[in-house]
Amino acid sequence: MNTIRRSIADVLDDLGACNEAIEWAEGQDDPRAAWESCERGDWLLWICGKLDVDRRLLVTAACRCARLALRYVPSGEYRPLIAIEMAEAWIRGEATIDQVRNAADAAYAYASAASAAAAASAAYAAYAATAASAAAAYAAADAAADAAYASAAAAYAARGRTLAECADLVRTAIDWPVVEALIPEGGDR
Repeated sequence: MNTIRRSIADVLDDLGACNEAIEWAEGQDDPRAAWESCERGDWLLWICGKLDVDRRLLVTAACRCARLALRYVPSGEYRPLIAIEMAEAWIRGEATIDQVRNAADAAYAYASAASAAAAASAAYAAYAATAASAAAAYAAADAAADAAYASAAAAYAARGRTLAECADLVRTAIDWPVVEALIPEGGDR
């Protein structure tokens, strides 16, 4: 009897992914090809969080995505950048979780009509270091995309481009073999 890996759609379904992600995955025969071709950085971060990818790798990827939103933060507003930098310091062992949480709280508290999503993206990236769920990492990419969405004339296209850029950033921080090793194996065939 051969042990096989389940389809990526089955894995996503078991993890509780959204219907849109599961439907997309149903057309994917090769999990690695699906990982490499996915243009949704928020989905990739969510999957990594659900599969318990090393927290430092997850936070690295979330911070890279959140940095995309910094261009939408008004000049002179540093709380979102500080939250990202504090999370990055935690990755290097140079900051405590309490310091990260405080910086994330400050960034999240910051809000203005044009840049609330950018601040949220930075806060979520930092929260990914402190949270046990995949939601914070997912939200970092999603909020970065929302920041682009709120500020761009071609809003829908800008959000899609930002999510695709986040997907590339996630893949540079978290290689396929890391993810593949955490995908639960299927049953006998």
